[in-house]
Amino acid sequence: MQHPSLAALVRHCDQLLEPATFEDWPGAVNGLQVANRGRVTRLAAAVDASLATVRLAAEAGANLLLVHHGLFWSPSHPWTGKRYELLRLLLDSDIAVYSSHLPLDAHPELGNNARLCAALGWRRRNPFFPTRGREIGLRVATRIARETLVHRLQTVLGRPLTVLPVGPSVCRRIGVVSGGAGAELAQAAAEGVDTFITGEGPHWTFAAAEDLGINVLYGGHYATETFGVKALAEHLGKRFGLPWVFLDHPTGL
Repeated sequence: MQHPSLAALVRHCDQLLEPATFEDWPGAVNGLQVANRGRVTRLAAAVDASLATVRLAAEAGANLLLVHHGLFWSPSHPWTGKRYELLRLLLDSDIAVYSSHLPLDAHPELGNNARLCAALGWRRRNPFFPTRGREIGLRVATRIARETLVHRLQTVLGRPLTVLPVGPSVCRRIGVVSGGAGAELAQAAAEGVDTFITGEGPHWTFAAAEDLGINVLYGGHYATETFGVKALAEHLGKRFGLPWVFLDHPTGL
């Protein structure tokens, strides 16, 4: 059996996620970050590319690692110490790395926010939360008691939330942005939401939420961003006939 080429998978991912159309954070690199010898036999997905997750990928026998948070966010040199270990392990294990940050937040079917909304039972949703020229979040019109929403989100994420219960007790306009969007509560409120679901935020956001009169549900940066890489790996696995595994390496944050 002829295994698919790395080039074919990268080409498909680039067509699907359109990384070239996104302006991401300075230093972030969307797309193929590390090549391998040219073929893919097994996929692995992880939220973060790190020495720990690359070790897990090697143990799983994967040779393409799909991640949300890639290897590059700032000048990354010299490659010594742990960075050398990471590079050596990637090359010795023939592991390629494909990263998708904002494109995987924003994707309408496979994205973190789309899959989180689907897990919460919300099928009708609208684009929300412009970030660097693209709307990366989703907004839902519904009617749900705040306590019910908290319980449902905790069940979906499998972990307790940090809840700022300073908005209405019945949530009607809910915004969802995975990751670390807590510092942007004013933007969410300006777009008309009364409840904001994201991963994390700084201490001062409690007072900001009180002033704005919105509920904030912090589900954890890591926990809210497991959805996209799983969905992407599942999609590629079906399309290219490849086994895949999710490498769970939670940060607790």
